[in-house]
Formats: sequence, structure tokens, C-alpha cells
Amino acid sequence: MSKVVEDIAGYAVYTLGVRACVMDMVALINDERLVGADVSGRWLACMNPHSYVAALDDAPFSWALLAADWLIPDGTGIVLASKILGGKIRERITGSDIFRGVLEELNRIGGFSMFFLGSTEETLAVIRTRMAVDFPNVRVAGTYSPPFKPIFSDEDNELMMAAIHAAAPDVLWVGMTAPKQEKWIYENRDRLNVKFAAAVGAVFDFYTEKVKRSHPAFQKIGLEWLPRLMREPKRLWRRNFVSTPLFLLMILKEKMRMRR
Repeated sequence: MSKVVEDIAGYAVYTLGVRACVMDMVALINDERLVGADVSGRWLACMNPHSYVAALDDAPFSWALLAADWLIPDGTGIVLASKILGGKIRERITGSDIFRGVLEELNRIGGFSMFFLGSTEETLAVIRTRMAVDFPNVRVAGTYSPPFKPIFSDEDNELMMAAIHAAAPDVLWVGMTAPKQEKWIYENRDRLNVKFAAAVGAVFDFYTEKVKRSHPAFQKIGLEWLPRLMREPKRLWRRNFVSTPLFLLMILKEKMRMRR
């Protein structure tokens, strides 16, 4: 594992070379590389302790995370790791923060179009309705609910690509589970023909309130995971009781190595 090093792109490089963005939320939303006039093919992924640990044993997932133009610190553990290792990440930025922040900025500017890939037809229908109210200056160019399976067939993939190409959106929101969503964007990035794509996981469910985010008080103190764990213990126990301790152990070992 390597010591934290800030580079000119505004990232911190640490632990096995994985990068997490050190920009604050305002700087990130206003980054001209996001959806500027001459921008194309940029994409964003979220990093948390669970995704970090999962990527150690999943080479394609690791390649995808390393290839992302922005890898946001969507986890209190990432912020803590940066502080322990002497990095400059001081702010957690969630997928929900990016989703709402980008949409608010593009709604202010006007003239942008979106495509939503993932979740169910019912959830996508709610998104289309809510978007018209919340962000009237942003157009929903299309939505697509892919089949719920671990690996997409070539036919599945071509149907998704055809729907996106027909809609010709500026921004693509991908709301599948990790690591499937990151791998999918990485594998298809040269064919997407969008200004910006983002792998945002459960954000579709949060936005439609199908799943409620934890109370802001829990978010503020870094315990947003706790109410979610209590609601969905069978789905979330591994990331909280296996991945997170392993991640923190690796960070502490690296800190001890740095002191020697």
C-alpha cells in the first residue's frame, strides 16, 4: 500500500493506488469537466470501505474504480482513513449528494437531458413524475429497467445500449447494485456517447422514497449506516461486520508501516 499523495487532478492516492476525490461538494458540482460544453465520456463512481474490500478480490471491479474520472468518498470510513494516513479528504460526498447537486445545477442552467438505467419500471415511473416537478428545466430523455440477474447477456446489453442511443441523453444515471453498475459503465464507456455517467446505487430508491435515507442527525455523525443496517440486516451485515473491520485493519497496518 502506498502513502497518500495528492495529484494535480484533485485526488488523493492511497492504499493500493485507489483514488478518492478530495474536492468539496461545491467544487465538484462546478467542475467544468463534469458536464461542460466540450466534455464527453466522463464518469463517476462511489467509494466506501465495502467497495474497497470487494475490489481487492475482484480485478474487473478494481479496474473500473481506478478508471473512474471521479471516485467520491461515499463512506465515513474513507474520510477516517484519509485522516489517519495524512490525506486531504475531509468531506463525505454521497451518491445522493451528487445526484441532487448535479440536477440542481443543470436545472439552473437548463437544456440538459437525462437517462435513468436500473431499478424497476415502477420506480422509474415515479422518477419521471418527480423529475418534472423537482427539475422542470431538465428533460428525462428515457428510462430502462434491465433484468435482475448477476451477469447481463450480450442481448441484454445491446437492448440497454440501444435504448440509451435512441434517447441520446447528456447524463446517464446508473442505479444498479455494486459492483455490477461500475463494471457495466467501465465495460461500455466507449459506446455510451454521453457527457457524464454516474454509478449511484440505491439513489433511485432514495429519491423516490421507496427506501428512506437515515435521519440527517445520523448522517452528520457518520452513522447513516446504522438505521439502514437495522432495517436490512440480511443484506447489509457483511459490509458492516466484515468489510468495514477489514478495511480499518488494513488502514491501521498501513499507518504502522508508515511510522517505521
